[in-house]
Amino acid sequence: MTVAEVIFYILAILAIVASIGVVTVPNVVHAALFLILSLLGVAGFYILLSNEFLALVQILIYAGTISILMLLALMLTRGREQNLPSVGAGAQWPLALVGTVVLIAVLLTAVFDVTWPRDEGIVTLVDINTLGNALFRDWLLPFELVSVVLTVALIGAVIVAHRDEGEA
Repeated sequence: MTVAEVIFYILAILAIVASIGVVTVPNVVHAALFLILSLLGVAGFYILLSNEFLALVQILIYAGTISILMLLALMLTRGREQNLPSVGAGAQWPLALVGTVVLIAVLLTAVFDVTWPRDEGIVTLVDINTLGNALFRDWLLPFELVSVVLTVALIGAVIVAHRDEGEA
């Protein structure tokens, strides 16, 4: 077993445990923190795949910006005061359990029945200028629309928080 495989298994366990924590903890703020941990585990996978750019994007955009925006919105809207129902509290949990078992069976079947291609040693290099031109020329409108949507969400959270304080 190589060092890369050991690191992969550690990252996999980290990402899986953090993902389970996202959906099982009763506190919404703790769920957001588990989400950040899970996204950092995925960034580690990108580093193992020698794709540092995607790892950086994963950390800066997802683990950094979006998760911090979620935490800020939760704090502004008093979302931290609300607790999620505990595991198994809903009437649909047996159906969800069956769906989970079926999904895991399908995924394991797909993983073990597929003939995976081997590494052929061919590396495709993308120039950073080409990537920058594509991002800021071809994809500029979606990039800016996402920033506007996030700004509107933050303004909405501030308005909701202010309205709740005025009613109290």
